[in-house]
Amino acid sequence: MSVFTLSLNGLTAAEFMAEYWQKKPLLIRGALPGFQGFLSPEELAGLACEASVPSRLIQCDPARANQGSGWTVKHGPFEDEDFNALPPDHWTLLVQGVNHVLPEAQALLSAFNFIPTARLDDVMVSYAPSGGGVGPHVDSYDVFLLQGAGTRRWRISQQTDRTWIPDAPLRLLAQFETEQEWLLEPGDMLYLPPHVAHWGIAEDDACMTYSIGFRAPAARELAIEFLEACRQEGWPDALYQDPDQPAVSDACEVSEAMASNVAQLLNQLLWSPEQLGPFLAKYLSEPKAYVVFEPPRRPVKKPQWLQQACQRGVVLDLQAQILRWQTRYYLNGEAIDVPAEAQTMLNRLANQRTLSAEDMSHPAAQRLHDWLYQQYQSGVCHLAETA
Repeated sequence: MSVFTLSLNGLTAAEFMAEYWQKKPLLIRGALPGFQGFLSPEELAGLACEASVPSRLIQCDPARANQGSGWTVKHGPFEDEDFNALPPDHWTLLVQGVNHVLPEAQALLSAFNFIPTARLDDVMVSYAPSGGGVGPHVDSYDVFLLQGAGTRRWRISQQTDRTWIPDAPLRLLAQFETEQEWLLEPGDMLYLPPHVAHWGIAEDDACMTYSIGFRAPAARELAIEFLEACRQEGWPDALYQDPDQPAVSDACEVSEAMASNVAQLLNQLLWSPEQLGPFLAKYLSEPKAYVVFEPPRRPVKKPQWLQQACQRGVVLDLQAQILRWQTRYYLNGEAIDVPAEAQTMLNRLANQRTLSAEDMSHPAAQRLHDWLYQQYQSGVCHLAETA
């Protein structure tokens, strides 16, 4: 598998996080020297034909680019005829979750392991012929835009005008004021924090861009999911009480006293790190809705599996995710029950996504063998070199 070593314009990872992360854009020339990507346009189109891989085709009529009717969006999976019917330019194919299907994309993510895995969304790959792009827009999350083959011109703006083109199938800015502009060549990368307006346009017919995005859940989303988790996990469900309620003259009124009583009732749900930490590890490790784990068609018996695992090692499925809160680990949204002495190896599996043959023979890993075999049977981990 490929190993990617990221350059950050001479900055250390700590300096980048302190000076740029969620603060200001950074153009990084030669972030991955020699990088041309690991997909051809034809291979990307092949992925877009698979039902398990989210994809979109975006077309633009340049004469009507400032009108909603000038844009069309189609969602995959696609057929060959969809691509044969495309014009020679001004369109874009976007394929999301490429790290869930290609080991090379998962390896690319390892170059960004100075950022918490819990913040990671996915690797999206786009192909566009000359003039292709998705228009001027704003993202609510951090993104690294890594250029593969071809070239793309990026324009950015710190504008506060968020007026959208009406009736467009995409949230496109009606006005865009270019403040900075760069042409990115293979291996160059542009980091953008949230809410920086940007517009990328392919400069040739070979343009492929690899977008490494980091999720930013909304406060409302997290609150709803946390309260739902509280309900499912059987938290105390105290009843509303008002022993001091006086007689009233206006029965239809919801009083301030009642609102205060309810506030005290809800305050029993303490939004503390001790409660939120396990919830976040569980929630943020849950697979996306389209993810399906496929058990082995002909699983080997445990003795044979163990022999092979100690000879070859094991790897996590590309779609699997392990996160940790303090000393508790969560796999794909479920708590993991393993002996404390096995946690060192479990932590290695979480970060490196693999345990080598040597690791598997280590006494600490031996305490994981039963659990790992269960994950193998479920399709969540595989023998190395067969993932």
